[in-house]
Amino acid sequence: MTTRELPDGAALVATAETLAREAGRLVHEGRPDRVRVHATKSSPVDVVTAMDLASEELLRRRIAQLRPGDGILGEEQGYEPGTTGVTWVVDPIDGTVNYLYGLASWSVSVAAVVGTPEAGPGVAPDPQTWTALAAAVHAPADGRTFLAGRGQGATLDGAPLTVNEAKPLELSLVGTGFGYLVERRRAQAAIVAELLPLVRDIRRLGSAALDLCAVAAGGLDLYYERGLAPWDLAAGALVAQEAGAVVTGLHGRAAGPEMTVAGAPGTIEALVTFLESHRADSTA
Repeated sequence: MTTRELPDGAALVATAETLAREAGRLVHEGRPDRVRVHATKSSPVDVVTAMDLASEELLRRRIAQLRPGDGILGEEQGYEPGTTGVTWVVDPIDGTVNYLYGLASWSVSVAAVVGTPEAGPGVAPDPQTWTALAAAVHAPADGRTFLAGRGQGATLDGAPLTVNEAKPLELSLVGTGFGYLVERRRAQAAIVAELLPLVRDIRRLGSAALDLCAVAAGGLDLYYERGLAPWDLAAGALVAQEAGAVVTGLHGRAAGPEMTVAGAPGTIEALVTFLESHRADSTA
C-alpha cells in the first residue's frame, strides 16, 4: 500500500469509535453481578473472561462488515491477515482483572495501523515499525472516549487534549503496570522501590490503554511499563502522541514489549535515563 492509497484518516477514527463503543456496550451491559474466569494464559493471574471472547468476536464481525479486506490483530484470537494493508489492532477488554473485580479502570482499545511492506504477507504488523492511523479507547464504566487520528490531534469526548507542561522528575506523577510472571514482578518491584523516592508518586491503574490516555489528558505526567503486547499500546500510544507526548522505548528503540515510556518532552528524558541505568528493559 502506498501513501496515496491510505484510507481517509477521519473515516478510520469514526470507525474506531464505532467499534470501541459497540464492544464497550456489550461488555458493560452484559457484565454479570459476579464475573467468572473463563481461562488463564501465561499464569494463574493472567485471566480471560467470557466477555473478553465475546467482545473480540463482536469486533471481528463488525470489522468484516465495515472494512472488508482489512486485517485484524486481537488479544484473544491472534492475527488474521487482510488485503488492504490496514490492520485493526484490538484489545476487547484492556484491564480484565479490574473488570473481573468490578473496578472501573478498564477499556476497549481499537486502533488502525499499517505495517511495513518488508514484513511480507501473513506477518502481523509490529509496534516497532508500524504506522498508527487512528485510535479509540472507550472506558464504558464512566463513558469516556479518547480518540486520535494521525496528524489530527487527540480528544476526550470531543475536547482537545494536551499533555502537561514539562516538569522535574521529583514533581511528576508516574503510572506503571506489572507483568504476570513471578520473576518479572519481582524485578519490576525492585525498579519501583528505586524510583518511588525520586518522583511525586506512582499509580497503578491496571489498563495500559487508559494509562497512556491519562498522559494525554494530564492525569499522569509519565508512564512506563515492560511487557506490553501490541494490542495494549496501539490505540493509547497514538492518543498520547497526538496530545504532544513522546512515546518511546529505551536505548533509541521504539516502544514495544521490552519497554514503553510516555511523557511530555522535557519530562520524559529523566525517566528514560533512570530506566536505562537500571536495565529496566532487560530484567526478567
